[in-house]
Amino acid sequence: MRKTGLGPPRAVVGFAVKALAAKGLKLLDVSPILDSAPIGPSLRRYANAAVLLEADLQPEAMLGLLQAVEGEFGRKRRGQSWRARVLDLDIVMWSGGAYQSQHLTIPHAHFREREFVLRPTSAIAGEWRDPISGLSVRHLAARLAKITG
Repeated sequence: MRKTGLGPPRAVVGFAVKALAAKGLKLLDVSPILDSAPIGPSLRRYANAAVLLEADLQPEAMLGLLQAVEGEFGRKRRGQSWRARVLDLDIVMWSGGAYQSQHLTIPHAHFREREFVLRPTSAIAGEWRDPISGLSVRHLAARLAKITG
């Protein structure tokens, strides 16, 4: 079922969290919503949040579920990268540590450079450790804030 007329980005985040729960994922925590500017040529403003969830799914199956939810919100997975989209769900980290496949890299390749990922994630999972650097999410967020001013 495709969702239309969802409203502004903050409303989309709220609907997306409900859609994840409706898919049977156990929501352990949801961060505050952060408004952010786009990366790349999009003119649309975005809203970002982090969700800590529990599921009996391996990373590839979780990715498939997330992409199905994106599709319900009208996301098309072809064409130009960085274009405006209603919803973009990523697996940033996983309790199983690092993971690599042809379609998926965990931790997310760019999460250490993105305030709109680190800030919400540090609010709900600040002590989680990046399996690559060994640094906590809270430490990564503070270090990025210091660099970007």
